[in-house]
This record gives sequence, C-alpha cells and structure tokens, in this order.
Amino acid sequence: MADFLQFLNSANVETLTQLPGISSTLAENLIAARPFHSLEDVLKVRGMGKNLLARAQAAFEKMNNETPPQLPPSPAETQATPAPAEETPPPGKTPPAGEQTSFGTKLGRAFLWFLRAVLRLVLMVLVIGGGVAAIYYGVPFINDRLIAPLEQNTYRIRELENKATNLQTQLDELNRQMETANQEIDLLKEQQAENNDRLAALEKAIEGYTANLAKLEEMQAALETAIQETNDKTLQELKREVLLTRVLDTLARARLYLAQSNFGLAKADVQSARDLLANLQAETQDTAQGQALERLDLALNNLPSFPVVASGDLEIAWQLLMSGQPLESAVTATPPPPTPAPEIVPSATPTP
Repeated sequence: MADFLQFLNSANVETLTQLPGISSTLAENLIAARPFHSLEDVLKVRGMGKNLLARAQAAFEKMNNETPPQLPPSPAETQATPAPAEETPPPGKTPPAGEQTSFGTKLGRAFLWFLRAVLRLVLMVLVIGGGVAAIYYGVPFINDRLIAPLEQNTYRIRELENKATNLQTQLDELNRQMETANQEIDLLKEQQAENNDRLAALEKAIEGYTANLAKLEEMQAALETAIQETNDKTLQELKREVLLTRVLDTLARARLYLAQSNFGLAKADVQSARDLLANLQAETQDTAQGQALERLDLALNNLPSFPVVASGDLEIAWQLLMSGQPLESAVTATPPPPTPAPEIVPSATPTP
C-alpha cells in the first residue's frame, strides 16, 4: 500500500491514466489533492470511489509484478518532472529504506499540523464567539429597532382606530341632534308662520274695530246734536245703544291687544271703555252695567302686571254687558278663575 501511495503522490497525468478507470480529469484531481497520507485521503478526491481505488491498486500491483524495475530517471527527466512531496507514513507503518525523512522534516510537519489545529481551534472559537456576540448584541438591537417600534406602531394604530370609532359615534350623534334640531326649526317656522297669520288677522281685526269705533263716535256726536235740537226720546235710546256698542267694541279691541301682549294699548282701551260705560250707567242706573264697571276697575288694577287675571275680568264684564243680567253673587266676591287670552272676537252688535 505504501508503494501505491508513493505512486499516487509521484506519478504524472499520463502515468495515472494508465490505470483502469482513471481519466485525465480524475488524474488532475489526484495531483491537485497531493500529498496523500492514507487511502482514506485518496477517497476524498472528487470522482474517486472505493471500487475504483481497489481496481487501480490491483492494477498497480499487477503492473509491479509483471514489469521489471525501471532505472532511476535521468537528470533531464528529474528536472522536467517535479519531485513528489515528501509524506509522513501512516502511524504504525515504517517507510521503506531510502525513504525515511529527517527529524527536522518531521518536526516541521508536526508544527504545521499543530499550527493548523490551533488555527482551526481559533476559527471555531471566533465563529462560536461571533455567534454568541451576534445573539447577545443582535437580539436587543432587533428588539429596539424592529420589534419595539412595531409594537408601538400597532398600539398607536389601535388607539387611532378607537379614536376614529369614537369620533364616528360622536359624528352620528351630532347628525341625529342636527336632524332633531332641523325638525324643531321646521316646527318653529310653522308655528311662526301660524303666529304671523294670527297676528295679521289680529291686526286686521283691530283695524276693523278701530274703523267701527270711529264711525260710532261720529254717529254718537251726530245723535247728541240732534237730541239737543229735538230732545227726542227715540234718539236718546239710540244714543245709549251706540254708546253701549262703542263700549263693547272698545273692550273687544282691548282683548285683541291682550292677545298681542300689547298691555299698554289694552289698558288704554279698558280705561276708555270704563269711562264710556260710567257715563252710560249714570243715565241708565243698570245693575249689570254697574257690575261690569267694577270688573273693568279690577282689570285696570291688574294691568299690566297680571294680564291673565285682567283678561278674566274683561270676560266677565263682556258677559254682563252682552246678557244685561246682573250676577246673583255680590260683585265684590272672589273673581272666578282666569280664562285664557281671548281670540279674535267680532263686534258684539251690528253697526247701526
């Protein structure tokens, strides 16, 4: 086996290709992988297997048995062919005579082997230390630069989503409130339109009463002139009817002013109606008119501080003048509960 290893360590490409199964490529691979210390090193060469190595060894041994020993190469061949590298025989094997190496060579090879072992050990330590350092310093770095920012971003995204949900809920609530407010505004507009229509009707009714009162005043003046000339009882009776109509129309206009919350004009009309009724009652001495006169005085005292109570007194005075029948209870008794503000009421008596 030592001769076969020496052959593999020293033969050239052409000599190696003479063995069965060894191509030129495999021969070049063998030359590149020299020196071989054992057959296991030969098996490490690319393309070399156990069967091929066994056939090559058998062919080499057969060639050595059949071929006579060759002469040593000439100096020219020695210069042309590089000398094979010296090898250390495997443990337990003694190289043949003439092939023993010197102690310095063995020591150098041992030192090289030791140096390679130390280098391998240093490389292993460096690789392991680098891995540990990468884990020790890389994990916190990855945690600080990647994992922690990712968690923070995820938390912030959730907070933003919650805020967006809350804002959307508030927006929906505002939209509902806005719809309710719009409905209330529409209702207020309708009520405002109704109030405007009512105020317009009140204004129109007030204008009608004012025109009627002006005509009645002119008619009363004409009647008073005629009475002074003729002193006719029929004219005097007609004058009292005109005067009562003026009182009723003035009270009706005062009630319209109360409906408008115009308490100043309402009080002025109540005072005017009270003066006219006082003149009429002085002539007729009518009990119902006297009670109505007292109710008008109460209404004047309640205006403008208590318009609802004053409206109730005006209602009682109106009923007394319309019916002409006095109340059974004393006029100084406790007044009845106040009635709501009067609506638009036409003139009690037709214009003469």
